[in-house]
Amino acid sequence: MIRKLFLTTVVVCLSTMIVRSQSFVRLSDLFERADGNSKSGQLNIIQDPALDTLINRYILANEIQEEKNNYPGIEGFRIQIYNSSDRNAKTESGKIQQEFMSKFPDMVSYLIFAEPSYYKVRVGNFRSRTEAMRLYLIISKKFPNSEVDIVPDIINLRDLNNK
Repeated sequence: MIRKLFLTTVVVCLSTMIVRSQSFVRLSDLFERADGNSKSGQLNIIQDPALDTLINRYILANEIQEEKNNYPGIEGFRIQIYNSSDRNAKTESGKIQQEFMSKFPDMVSYLIFAEPSYYKVRVGNFRSRTEAMRLYLIISKKFPNSEVDIVPDIINLRDLNNK
């Protein structure tokens, strides 16, 4: 009897500590002013408490995505200008990337290796397909022999902030 009571107490204490260690973000905390200006107004947010739960789930999902990809990023689009698994795909992808860099020196390009043996060259960081369409039309004229396409990818936040 005493063992069961002790075990129950330990389990309850551990679960309480785990729950308390998780951070909980409220929507009203996102709008607080850091400068402490006393002349500023007051913002009252009236909302369903379930909205805070959804925001926390979104934040947690983004943190998991960042850990999985080893860099912070968001879902977006890139333009793929090369994709091949041929025997000489590694050297060919390097040539295509160099050619792209010479024609578009201010645009970022990525040489990607995907299992089992695909080499891909993707360019740009676009939040929407519409945003990528303008550059897609220009690139498809400059690379007529390549299969240029807009593909979904995880794009870098750092590159978006440098615009």
